[in-house]
Amino acid sequence: MIDEFATVWEHRDLLLDGFGNTILISLLAGLLALILGALLSTALMARRKSVAGLATVLVDAMRCVPFLLFAYLIYYGLPSLGLRLSNWSAGLLALVIYHTAYMAELLRGAWLQLPSETIEAGRAYGFAGMGLFRRIILPPVLFAALPNLGNQLIQIIKDSAFLTIIAVTELTHAANAIQGTYFVPFAAFVGAVLLYWVLCLAVEAMVGFAGTRAEGWR
Repeated sequence: MIDEFATVWEHRDLLLDGFGNTILISLLAGLLALILGALLSTALMARRKSVAGLATVLVDAMRCVPFLLFAYLIYYGLPSLGLRLSNWSAGLLALVIYHTAYMAELLRGAWLQLPSETIEAGRAYGFAGMGLFRRIILPPVLFAALPNLGNQLIQIIKDSAFLTIIAVTELTHAANAIQGTYFVPFAAFVGAVLLYWVLCLAVEAMVGFAGTRAEGWR
């Protein structure tokens, strides 16, 4: 058993490269999904029923499809439509589209809890449309949804492990490469689990710090 961990340590550069890719693709996916989710939340809250209904269908569709299947669909399905993406780009696109729906739903839930007086006061000061959303609605909504948004980022990190099935060189792919070459599955995957744990703890700390700072600004 000690020899297995020694082997993994000897090839830790592979794990760390995969860890770096996991961090990069997760943070990019989280940021893009949050931006697109914010825009989609405005459609969910639209007064026109046709717009809100279409947005709801899109959100429900993503929430009801397993991410693994959706990643397959993006990677293998888009080329049949003439759109060929690299493994990394396809993985990022799958994460962004999939989690945009969840981000939008989280922001919509926080928006529903926003006192109507806040919005009415914004309108009274002349804000309307996207200006009203960006300046008056979005800041308190983000603050209220911050813990759930942090949880969603952790879910993105965990879902990034599925990208190994389309050969994205993230952390799980790196661990699998080590165990497949040196036959040390226990040590390789324990090492990956520890790195995922560290990353999720970092997200929790970051969300806690952001929440404390936001509370101080109120």
